[in-house]
Amino acid sequence: MAMQSVQQPAAINQSQNARLSTLCLDLGTTTGWALVGTDGSISSGRISLKQDRWQGGGMRYLRFKHWLSEIQQQSNGIDQVFFEEVRRHLGTDAAHIYGGFMAMLTAWCEHQKLPYEGVPVGTINRFITGKGNANKRAVIDAVRNLGHQPNDDNETDALALLHWAMENRMGSG
Repeated sequence: MAMQSVQQPAAINQSQNARLSTLCLDLGTTTGWALVGTDGSISSGRISLKQDRWQGGGMRYLRFKHWLSEIQQQSNGIDQVFFEEVRRHLGTDAAHIYGGFMAMLTAWCEHQKLPYEGVPVGTINRFITGKGNANKRAVIDAVRNLGHQPNDDNETDALALLHWAMENRMGSG
């Protein structure tokens, strides 16, 4: 699991009463993730959930569920979860895979009694770049301007979502 830790940028200061451990996800075969801890530190990375030809179709979802439990344990608990809500996919397989990850995530959150929320891609892009239909390069540049060095667009999207959540759901600003 690739992991990067970045100190919280000066532009985003969480209020003392809003110190919630928050996990943000860009769901997919390569899932990007970003986590802000109760101390305000930000970690991010990506996890590959590709299946090989020797695995059954459900193994990627079981590995994802295991990873969620693992990151929850490693971070000493998660208080809330946000995920990028994709309403249009380029292919049927991508839509099915996304739906499987979303089902596992929401069921896991329900089991853990964690609040969760899907946030539309356009909302995240508008927040981070000023344009709802911003391209990947613009989103990457905006996230880098906040002091992060994401490894790919999946991690970038999770970091952009994290900053949206901090600003719009966690009382920052």
